[in-house]
Amino acid sequence: MSQHSSPFDNRLLAALGKVEWLRLQPYVERVELHRHQPLYAPGETMSHAYFPTTAIVSMMHVTESGACAESALVGNDGMLGVCLFMSGGSTCGSALVMTAGEAWRLPAGVLKHEFNLAGSTMRILLHYTQALLTQTSQRAICTRHHLITQQVAVCLLQQADRTTSAEVLMTQEQIAARLGVRREGVTEGAGTLQKLGLIRYARGHVEVLDREGLEEQACECYALLRDEYQRLLPMAACQQCLEVAA
Repeated sequence: MSQHSSPFDNRLLAALGKVEWLRLQPYVERVELHRHQPLYAPGETMSHAYFPTTAIVSMMHVTESGACAESALVGNDGMLGVCLFMSGGSTCGSALVMTAGEAWRLPAGVLKHEFNLAGSTMRILLHYTQALLTQTSQRAICTRHHLITQQVAVCLLQQADRTTSAEVLMTQEQIAARLGVRREGVTEGAGTLQKLGLIRYARGHVEVLDREGLEEQACECYALLRDEYQRLLPMAACQQCLEVAA
């Protein structure tokens, strides 16, 4: 039997202080998220906020013609439900599970009440919101001005950062949907990375063979987003939370 994740495997929950966590602990629950599972659709009001631990979720926007592109990727570094404390809970995009796994969810009302206390939880959530906005705005620049090969490298690196395995489970169709490009472009970009010996790709399984080389092929967006997130939400574990978990 596989071991379940801890809520502190999510960086935002791990950053909470002991007092804040004790207030939220009775309300958080672990949920299984399945690949291709929609978490919300445009116009819906979210009933819960989700804090992924082993699952990875893509925030997508779809046009009337059916074209789509990813605005942000959320894994154990973040949450889904910013709208709950920023705009009343209604969503304008959609969220689709890219990698199956676990998340911890919190009722919308509990999160909003905690945010309105204007304490450390609010500061953590606002810092994350800034990191999320940076990711969204940088995506717009990246898709407009950078080569497909560079974008594919960033896509693979960001996916790999949110998993403990060197293997990334993504089809070319999924990568194309995330980047908002044609599959042929993804095929060419992934083929280039494979010829360079940086990845091994077969039937939706991408194995990162040379992490440093893949970062060299990525555009500056990858390092910029990684550094900005680290600035806003340092990796240092919350000792108080670890004591609570023990």
